Amino acid sequence: MSRIGKLPVTIVDGVTVTIEDKTVLVKGPLGELSYTYLDGVEVAMEGTEIKVSIVSDEYKNLWGLTRTLIDNMIVWVTKGYQKKLQVLWVWYAAKVQGSKLVLNLGYSHPIDHELPEGIKAEIEQDPKWNTVVVVSGIDKQLVGEQAAKIRSYRKPEPYKGKWVRYLWEFIQMKAWKTAA
Repeated sequence: MSRIGKLPVTIVDGVTVTIEDKTVLVKGPLGELSYTYLDGVEVAMEGTEIKVSIVSDEYKNLWGLTRTLIDNMIVWVTKGYQKKLQVLWVWYAAKVQGSKLVLNLGYSHPIDHELPEGIKAEIEQDPKWNTVVVVSGIDKQLVGEQAAKIRSYRKPEPYKGKWVRYLWEFIQMKAWKTAA
């Protein structure tokens, strides 16, 4: 039995949820998201709550997952989701031009990262005057994917301390090798 799956999902004010043909559509102030749940799972709306149940025990692994995804969609269309990346090195820079993020990361050319629809990027400064790129949107999967692509242009390098890293990520600096 799923403890999470048994809990009802409460619909907050300003959010509308419709369930049609195994698809849950959630509309909120920031946009709309949809999720198509799998066979073996039943989703029903009762007033201002959504209840998730399963047909048989062989689908119990989908019970809590479906409930959590629907609950998260309601949060994302009201508050949004964001990831922060720190760009650290003297000559590294980032700027936003329309729907493009232009990164200068020590290569011979600037990197133009095209942002998909629904994803925004902003540039901030942290207390030590390092550049911070904030990737935000309402779809957590898409935000995480774009943040991972931006990080992959210059992964953390523990010897020189040059990197694009998540703000929460800790990189243990290593000592350079010395000649004997």
